[in-house]
Amino acid sequence: MPFENSIIAVEGLNKIYTDGFQALKNIDLSVENGEIFALLGPNGAGKTTLINIICGVVNLSSGRVFVDGRDIVREFRSTRSLIGLVPQELSTDSFESVWSTVRFSRGLFGKAPDDGFLERTLKSLSLWDKKDNTIMTLSGGMKRRVLIAKALAHEPKVLFLDEPTAGVDVELRQDMWEIVRDLRQSGVTIILTTHYIEEAEQMADRIGIISQGKIILVREKAQLMRELGRKQLTLSLDHVLDRIPENLKRFNLEFGEDSKELIYKYNTQAAHTGITLLLDELARADIQFHDIRTVQSSLEDIFVDLVKESR
Repeated sequence: MPFENSIIAVEGLNKIYTDGFQALKNIDLSVENGEIFALLGPNGAGKTTLINIICGVVNLSSGRVFVDGRDIVREFRSTRSLIGLVPQELSTDSFESVWSTVRFSRGLFGKAPDDGFLERTLKSLSLWDKKDNTIMTLSGGMKRRVLIAKALAHEPKVLFLDEPTAGVDVELRQDMWEIVRDLRQSGVTIILTTHYIEEAEQMADRIGIISQGKIILVREKAQLMRELGRKQLTLSLDHVLDRIPENLKRFNLEFGEDSKELIYKYNTQAAHTGITLLLDELARADIQFHDIRTVQSSLEDIFVDLVKESR
């Protein structure tokens, strides 16, 4: 099996549409069994196309994709049964009940009826009291949960969540994060795409960044923050500065909200941060400060920088 120990393995994947547009360019990617993998990228980067190819919704142009060691082209039916897909789009016009649509989804994959399993699934998603409601009467957040229930109905090993909390309010988004964590605890591998950087920062074990159809980076979240993170040191001065002294210009200092704050940005991975030297030079220039604080760059800062560099 390619990428041994991986439940998803993608090799040299390309997607070229009939108009000549190349949506994916030589993608290599592996997703480990039991992890939460977040795929980040701007609109049009290729996130949904990549997911749809792995799920068998869109045909690949070249390359190979394996799910649990099985080729998605040669063994389409068996690989598709291993996957649950929660799409971005909400179904808003269904007159079916929650219970009927979830039971039907299970049957689509040839699974024997198991009302006990479906009941546990609906309860875990706080949908049990809505089981007799028609889909069209539910709120947007509840419809999103129904999509997850439908995707889980046939007991997949891998669950794809394409923008799972799009259009969901902050409180419900937190609930959805808990649901995803619980699913991972039950042994399901989760791959999610998201526009919400904090979603990846909160949940993901590893993060992949895609831009213009190419995977530009895959890292463990903590490693990514260590490797690419920057810190910002802010000094609150005792007195206003009208300009930055000549001996401090090499530090590329910036003024904060007013001329009583100096901001110094540095790389946490550099051999020398330059902080000690900066403080020495401040003393030499007789610039006094009464407070010093640091802030770590966020994943959003890192993401924006990487996408800019890839263009």
